[in-house]
Amino acid sequence: MKLVKLTPETELIGFDCGDDDLNSFLVEDAKGFLDKRIATSYILEDGDNIVAYFCLLNDKISRQDVTNSQWKKIKGGFPERKQFGSYPAIKIGRFAVSSKYKGHNIGTDLMNILKGMLGESPNYSSFRYLTVDAYLSAIDFYRKNGFRMLSEKIQNDHTRLMFFDMMELE
Repeated sequence: MKLVKLTPETELIGFDCGDDDLNSFLVEDAKGFLDKRIATSYILEDGDNIVAYFCLLNDKISRQDVTNSQWKKIKGGFPERKQFGSYPAIKIGRFAVSSKYKGHNIGTDLMNILKGMLGESPNYSSFRYLTVDAYLSAIDFYRKNGFRMLSEKIQNDHTRLMFFDMMELE
């Protein structure tokens, strides 16, 4: 298996994770998001099969997005003179594993690859957090992978904002 960055020429056929929204993003939106510089997608391939994918975009954790107690914990990780109203993050816009490959720990392996890739070398810009609007059905997966709730509010009736502190990799 190999992880490749999506390009305009990438063939996007035969992927089905069992969720229409995640399937249609890959086939219908991922290249447009790349072209418009909104998000970059990465695909895990096994020969000609798309095993999984994720997309990344810029984000931030802002004071207004979280509870008072969670904000105190976040800003407490910074010296007094480095405390701001928001902190840089990278958002996982989509994360999906093909139904054919579920149950083989591929999601966790891919999450570890993603964290390692981002932690290794922040090429042109730095960030502290990894965020995700986790589907309610995926919250346990993200918790298992070190993410914590950023807010207890349910967003859009089907997601919760979660985060991972990249400093935990050091």
